[in-house]
Amino acid sequence: MSEIKASITGGSVADDVSGRYIVREHHPEQGTLLGFWLYLMSDCLIFASLFATYAVQGRAYAGGPTGAELFELPLIALNTAFLLVSSLTFGFAMIAAQAKDLGKTRMWLAITGILGLAFLCVEIYEFQHLIHMGAGPQRSGFLTAFFALVGTHGLHVTFGIIWLVTLFFQLGKHGLTPENFRRLSCLSLFWHFLDLIWIFVFTFVYLMGVLP
Repeated sequence: MSEIKASITGGSVADDVSGRYIVREHHPEQGTLLGFWLYLMSDCLIFASLFATYAVQGRAYAGGPTGAELFELPLIALNTAFLLVSSLTFGFAMIAAQAKDLGKTRMWLAITGILGLAFLCVEIYEFQHLIHMGAGPQRSGFLTAFFALVGTHGLHVTFGIIWLVTLFFQLGKHGLTPENFRRLSCLSLFWHFLDLIWIFVFTFVYLMGVLP
């Protein structure tokens, strides 16, 4: 009888320990944010290197076209507006998420994604137009640095849109759980970071590029 009782007690203890082991998470609550900030800092180093490269090669035309001859500022201004407004709409999505309004959160995320796609379409058109004019990345050091910097930023926007679409469906399936809110906060920081980088690109590459 005592053996049966001991086995039952042991089994219940084992089940309790096993249950607690499965439920409890073995990583810090802020681990995701820490890892994301480390990634963001590494991205800062990448873009700093690309900006430094462009600063060195920005006037290395090798007898080819200059920025003043290639850049269409009205088109670039429109593209800049797409990204700036998308940053604003993402802010509205975060406000809606804090208010636990799932419908508005997903609506603002969808608008942000559409604006991001519009930005990418304009950028792809610009690249195709430049290559069609014979101003591809192999033409000069200036164009190599230009395509590397602007193309890397566009690649980040592409990954950001993929992340946004994935999170959009996760919100639809699981709602505004603490995990999804944390992911949304990380994506928001990433998106605003890309917006900030583009402001530097617009000023340093395009505006200064049209100067004689």
